[in-house]
Amino acid sequence: MKEVEFLTIGAAVNGGTIIAQLIIFLVLLALLRKFAWGPLMGIMKQREEHIASEIETAEKNRAEAQEFLAQQQRELKKTREEAQSMIENAKQLGENQGKEIIAAAKEEAERIKKEAVAEIEREKEAAITSLKEQVASLSVMIASKVIEKELDEKAQEALINDYLKEVGEER
Repeated sequence: MKEVEFLTIGAAVNGGTIIAQLIIFLVLLALLRKFAWGPLMGIMKQREEHIASEIETAEKNRAEAQEFLAQQQRELKKTREEAQSMIENAKQLGENQGKEIIAAAKEEAERIKKEAVAEIEREKEAAITSLKEQVASLSVMIASKVIEKELDEKAQEALINDYLKEVGEER
């Protein structure tokens, strides 16, 4: 039963209506192509060009950023090398100055030692000279006392011991 109805509906369709609808469809298609499809494709083309331009700019910026990063890394490495060189120079300078200070201190110590030895030698000579003078004076004193009294051996020994005690007390 449905087949029969379809044929009936199909037979009722007029050939002129189909042609009119087809012409209207084609005119509508032509109008859409001229006023909608053309501008829409133009907008899409502009959008595509804009996106391509943005991608190109982004790639260019990325390349520049990478170059800048590489340059900064080179400069940082160079700065680190310079800093290391400065540290090494400072260490070397410090070591050299330390050696110079030690050498100067050794020279000063040697000079002071020589002066002290010379001073000790002078004091020693002065003490020996003083002692010789005292011995000479004691000898003269003893001799004069012995000459004044001619004593026996025991008395002479006692006299010498007394004078030695006197000299010891004078000091």
